Amino acid sequence: MLNKSADVAMENKPNAATDLTIVADSNIASLSEFFNNDTLSGTTGRRVRMIKVAGRDIDAQLLADTQPNVLLIRSVTHVNADLLKDNDSVRFVGSATIGTDHVDQDYLAARRIHFANAAGCSKHSVAQYVLSAILTLRPEYWQRSSTPPTLGIIGLGNIGSTLAQYASSLDWQVLGYDPLLPASSLNNASFAQVIEKSDVVSLHVPLTDKSSATSVAGSTYHHNHASRVNHSSHVSEYPTRHLIDKNVLDAMPASTLLINSARGPVIDAAALQADIERTGRQVVLDVFEHEPQIEEALLSKLAIATPHIAGYTLEGKLRGTQMIYDALCEKLSISPAQSMHQLLPLNMFLWSELQAHPDRLVKFYDIMQDDKALRATLAEGQIKAAAFDQLRRDYHLRREWQF
Repeated sequence: MLNKSADVAMENKPNAATDLTIVADSNIASLSEFFNNDTLSGTTGRRVRMIKVAGRDIDAQLLADTQPNVLLIRSVTHVNADLLKDNDSVRFVGSATIGTDHVDQDYLAARRIHFANAAGCSKHSVAQYVLSAILTLRPEYWQRSSTPPTLGIIGLGNIGSTLAQYASSLDWQVLGYDPLLPASSLNNASFAQVIEKSDVVSLHVPLTDKSSATSVAGSTYHHNHASRVNHSSHVSEYPTRHLIDKNVLDAMPASTLLINSARGPVIDAAALQADIERTGRQVVLDVFEHEPQIEEALLSKLAIATPHIAGYTLEGKLRGTQMIYDALCEKLSISPAQSMHQLLPLNMFLWSELQAHPDRLVKFYDIMQDDKALRATLAEGQIKAAAFDQLRRDYHLRREWQF
């Protein structure tokens, strides 16, 4: 039987060996527009059976019962041996997300299951979220000055490097740190320099754990040199779990604004709560260590809190769907028949306009509305998982600013 808690929708019924059965997180944007008979049949006449399920309800029983050929997910679904233990039909897994720490890629490779994600799909969306948070809390940073603010960026992949471009267009100073990349004009500081010398620190790292081959006294992400990382199993000689801990917070000036839109466990929540109590630090969190539950004791101390929606723009979401759709088409040896540009309404949000008229920020993105919506779900001393997930599921996608 199908998982009774799942909201399951099916399109067509399987009736031939060429049929394609897809289990998909219902929170993936425009699923039906990208994955249907017309967009996936090619010249084969294949019929598509779509099963849409809440991401947290995709479990081993569901996959055993439905035996899909394709699994489409977001970050709330963990793909590993436990999930696929009773399934022998999945040949393609697509994650409409930048991050991949929820997927055991080594296991998929061993099973000869093709994996694709949407690297970079929401890099502008997240960068714009960070800018909105900074400029909402510190509007004086709009002003051109002989002493511009210093933005510290930890993690210089798709999102971190994009954020740096926006900061440069505002004439801010940027201190960048990423031990996985060679030194450059952007990767220009040590971890300690970013922590100690920045007015704002923004985190853009994947979630990785310490490699079993690394001793307790061994290297950490704090060390500024190249690393050996196993991205498939998410272990690293430079782990990021609790990268921001008590010692790091103690070294960070109390006036430094801290923003995390990467992964919740990158910050030690208990240490952060104690730090805010001690320093009064401004902190913005879009992700949380114990997500999807958030305790009021932490929430009440945050300057801005949002329900993991930093990347939730219409463009970012559609781009993520497009990327896994294109990857599936390649796997099926067919030409893509759908484009996100056919689905996008006119976009009038220009970064150049916002720079010229900073007072229009709330019209471009009113981040405090998202903060208010999250806090309104507080009940019995916490944000509960169901409320957190519903905010994400029902989120009205904002528009990405044209850069």
